[in-house]
Amino acid sequence: MHILGVLLIGFLVGLVARFFMPGKQGLGIIMTTILGIIGAVVGTYVGQLLGWYAEGEPAGFIASVFGAMVVLFVAKLLSKK
Repeated sequence: MHILGVLLIGFLVGLVARFFMPGKQGLGIIMTTILGIIGAVVGTYVGQLLGWYAEGEPAGFIASVFGAMVVLFVAKLLSKK
């Protein structure tokens, strides 16, 4: 059940991040979920570096969305020709 919760929250985080990022992303359900999960990981580590979260504490929803937006922004930069 835990893995299903992670996938559901990852999908929701990915959807919110895609909603707030301007432009067309062209991501499907699986890539949106992966974006959300990676965003949560980025949000956790950045939050730990800034002292917002203790070690081992997961990021909150808002930090996860910001992390996913950063990942989406970097992916756009790398994919531009």
